[in-house]
Amino acid sequence: MSFAESPSRSLELPRLPFRRLLWPAVLVATAILVMLPASALPAWAWKYPSAWQIPLSPWISAFMKWLMERASFGLFTVHDATRAFAWTLDLPLSFAKSLLATGFVQGLGSDAVTIVPAIPWFSMIMVSVVAAFAVGGRQLAIPMALGLVYLVVFGQWSSAMVTLASVLVSSILGSIGGLLLGLACVRWRALDRMVSPVLDVAQTMPVFAYLLPMLILFGFGPVSAMVATVIYAMPPMVRVSVIAIRAVPEEVLALGRMTGCTRRQLTWKMLVPTALPALMVGVNQVIMLSLNVVIIASMIGAGGLGWDVLSALRSLNIGAGLEAGVAITVLAVLLDRFAQALAVRSARPPMRDEAARLFRRRAIIVALALAVVLWLATAFQPEIAPYPDAWRLSTGPFWNQLVSWINITFFSTLEAIKTAILLNVLIPVKRFMLALPWPWVVAIVAIAGWRLGGWRLALTVGLMALFMAVVGLWQASMITVYLCGVSVIISALIGVPVGVAAAQRPKLWRVVEAVIDTLQTLPTFVYLIPIVMLFRVGDFTALIAIVLYAVAPAIRYTAHGVARISPHLIEAGAMNGCTRRQILTRIRLPLAIPEIMLGINQTIMLALSMLVITALVGTRDLGQVTFAALAKADVGAGLVAGFCVAFIGMIADRLISAGAARMKARRGLEA
Repeated sequence: MSFAESPSRSLELPRLPFRRLLWPAVLVATAILVMLPASALPAWAWKYPSAWQIPLSPWISAFMKWLMERASFGLFTVHDATRAFAWTLDLPLSFAKSLLATGFVQGLGSDAVTIVPAIPWFSMIMVSVVAAFAVGGRQLAIPMALGLVYLVVFGQWSSAMVTLASVLVSSILGSIGGLLLGLACVRWRALDRMVSPVLDVAQTMPVFAYLLPMLILFGFGPVSAMVATVIYAMPPMVRVSVIAIRAVPEEVLALGRMTGCTRRQLTWKMLVPTALPALMVGVNQVIMLSLNVVIIASMIGAGGLGWDVLSALRSLNIGAGLEAGVAITVLAVLLDRFAQALAVRSARPPMRDEAARLFRRRAIIVALALAVVLWLATAFQPEIAPYPDAWRLSTGPFWNQLVSWINITFFSTLEAIKTAILLNVLIPVKRFMLALPWPWVVAIVAIAGWRLGGWRLALTVGLMALFMAVVGLWQASMITVYLCGVSVIISALIGVPVGVAAAQRPKLWRVVEAVIDTLQTLPTFVYLIPIVMLFRVGDFTALIAIVLYAVAPAIRYTAHGVARISPHLIEAGAMNGCTRRQILTRIRLPLAIPEIMLGINQTIMLALSMLVITALVGTRDLGQVTFAALAKADVGAGLVAGFCVAFIGMIADRLISAGAARMKARRGLEA
């Protein structure tokens, strides 16, 4: 050994045992702290002193009160400004609802007179099918027709049109706002750095948390619900816009400058059209997220299918709730397929066959003209507009009877399963989380951040964890972490094996994909109705609902990660004598771990979003705090609890993303 080599090795040797022993030492220390009596540590270590707490909730409530009662902009107050803004937003929303659902009416109450009726169901189906055919051909037109016929036959048409009007206006506003903000972030990097954490909070904060501020600012009604929906649905559009605009080739920009384009022309005639296929992905996400919150938005006056599901949950009417929930799923699938077809069409060259294009154009014009004629006919013969009640179908009684039969027949078995999981899993984990001193939990989070991403990540996640204690919501936060953690572990134990199996069997994957697509598009509230009827309220009910909703990303990302492994690596392993199990355990799974971790990350996000909704079935976590704040009109408490939920999600996201990037770097994969 040379003298030049010895100092470097002498410095490296002590670091290796330290890194290997760090987490075992943390685990041993954690076990010791849990077993210590309460008197072994100062009282402030077990419960954050109220004297040290920051009264953030009263401060926010007082600020909102001052903002609405006293703040002004010279000639008008903030209250006047927000009400004027609400009136402006109500114009397109009222127009869309009148066009699709209620008709254009003059007068109020008994004096109301319908000037122009709403588009009848048969005309709407014709217009929608024609639009689907023009965008996506028969492959889109046939599912569009079948989906809309389902809404009519099962009596969901009126509510579906109210929901569709709200979703269309919210999606248009969210897409335009997200595109404009994304363009601004591309132009000004400083704005991008400022907006990024705000988008993180907006995506991870529960919708419940900012329903109350929307009510205070814009009043009770569909406008407040629409603004809350836009805030929740716009962040993906902003992120997609930034990525899509920055991905435009430099040659396009150079061509625009050479032809003398101004900055505005370069943006709207070169950048945006070139990035349009990618931008349509963001529009698709806005539509899906808007539909995801229609039930929550119905709590503050949105109405439509969301109100039908919420009413069914309150009365435990599984049949009505399931039919309305399936109607939301049908709308989600149809709008999703339509948006995807628009994205494909925007990237496809125009049809070259002039005769075929002329025939399609004539067929579309004739169908639209017929739809308009039938619509005008309903103004003179209103009785032809409604779908006959005698022709309607309902599966409600069947589902109600099925759940009742399961409840009666398997009551003892279901109670035994529930009791076993409560006593052996949920209660011990809950007691363990509540027994940990808050400084030690904050320290563990910071240590994890330091090991995975350095001191900046450690400081970020450590301060986020400390925030939950400082605002006085540590216990509720730990209950949230416990229930979310158990749900994510169970989802991973189910999702990873299913994803591995489906990745290697195409027929099985088609079946699994159909199931998880249904689970992801079915409204979250619909999960609760049958589960509450079978298991009643409590943590176990919440656990099942969360697992059902959150298991899809674990399956999808695992299957994607395992399936995308290079065939050359698999062939090399087989040539070296590896068995099928060895190829799976030593090649496929190790290389797919970064993708699997990203799937777990998405599972955590979905679990947190569902956890807030399960507050309706008796959990005592941050979701319950948020829901109680909404009921008490305490805007400060709701926002602070929402920030805690957002910080839990952001801590998990930062740590898992850093871990996945580190694994990819070690394996020489693309970051």
